[in-house]
Amino acid sequence: MRLYSVLFACTIVALLSLPAQADNYVIEHVTLIDGMHAPQADMTVAVEGERIAAVGPSAVAHGFKGRRIDGSGKYLIPGLIDVHIHLRGGFDVGGKGDTPLGSPNRAEGVAALASYLYSGVTTVFDAGNRAEHILPLRADERAGKILSPRIFATGNLVTYPGSHGDKIAVRISDFEKDKALLDQHIAEQQPDILKLTLEEEGWGSRPMIPLMPVDLLEKITRYYNQHGIRTTVHVSSELRSLEAIYAGVDTLAHPVIQGPVSDSFVVLMAAKKIPFASTLTIGENYSRLAEHPEYLDQPLYAASLTAAEREQLKTRTRAEWQARSWTWWMKIMTPIAEENIRKIHAAGGVVACGTDQSSGPATQRELELLVAAGISPLDTIRIATYNSALFLGKADQLGSVDRGKLADLVLLSKDPAADINNAKSIVLVMKNGQVIDESELPMAGGKQKRRFTGI
Repeated sequence: MRLYSVLFACTIVALLSLPAQADNYVIEHVTLIDGMHAPQADMTVAVEGERIAAVGPSAVAHGFKGRRIDGSGKYLIPGLIDVHIHLRGGFDVGGKGDTPLGSPNRAEGVAALASYLYSGVTTVFDAGNRAEHILPLRADERAGKILSPRIFATGNLVTYPGSHGDKIAVRISDFEKDKALLDQHIAEQQPDILKLTLEEEGWGSRPMIPLMPVDLLEKITRYYNQHGIRTTVHVSSELRSLEAIYAGVDTLAHPVIQGPVSDSFVVLMAAKKIPFASTLTIGENYSRLAEHPEYLDQPLYAASLTAAEREQLKTRTRAEWQARSWTWWMKIMTPIAEENIRKIHAAGGVVACGTDQSSGPATQRELELLVAAGISPLDTIRIATYNSALFLGKADQLGSVDRGKLADLVLLSKDPAADINNAKSIVLVMKNGQVIDESELPMAGGKQKRRFTGI
């Protein structure tokens, strides 16, 4: 509290001289919860343009200019971050996995992006997609042409021919011979993070697939790092995770799910602080639909999906998933993945929030599953904000409510530290210092009412 007071007081003189602007805000008398400190009551956060200008106790906050937001009885958290999505519109959504279907559906992608903002998610990383779908949307988001969370993307991922995800990948079999393909990927797609795959040769109820040689993985990882690009890799077992870590990758795109992790792996993850995406939702999603389709009637899902799509999910898709062995294998393995995540988190490892899906409600579900794994709501908020910013290499800009950081904020009417489901009690979402008008979001479920009019 003393540090906040000092930093806050240091900004008062400069801010008092600023004229009131339409894009300046002062959020007053709010309880601040960012996962970095214990919850702090009666705080004020001043936003100047796209950045947080000051954070401190309301008792010393006087004379700040900007549009006032009364946070009395409310809770302020950083915008949520999902570090593993595959944006809708680039793939067949009828249950055929990563098979491209005709031209990309831009409208589906824009609606899915809107669902993230509506659900309090202000940043996403698309971990593999059709480049012609995700990259124009990334450009439009950065130009302010669409209402969207901040988009980071890999575009096409990179993998070994025939390996996991190679339908949307740059296929590399020999580093020297194929280096021109990597140069083209870097120059034309400008990936924010490179996604690679190092998949097991057959696991669960999946067929055998080729595996990228580890020495090739190491060379590609080093090459992208030398171009200033972070890397993440699809793995699912402890063995492949270890190989990827020692090949030099910056992050892991999934937790270990094939079996319980060893104690030595837990210690290693805590020592190296390699961030990894939680992605519990993607596996749990199958049995959840098969056994509890009523979740689709929750408000966030009703807003984010069309009535026709929800009905299809409850009927035809549900029947398909009930008949799949994969559904029930994942039901068995998800609790194992949860316990693996809990152990690594408890040891001091860096868990980040990822879903491997394509909607804001899925990100909120990921929070629920992290808490169900035995992680506290307060720690889960840190996982979905600051830790996820670490995963992206953007913790200096995102992930906490600190002076100088981008003003990506979510105001809640209930305490998420008491119950993680309260993270859905969204009053307003701010991205880049601007309050999102929900009535302008192109939600698939139809036009939504503005949730906040108190400015």
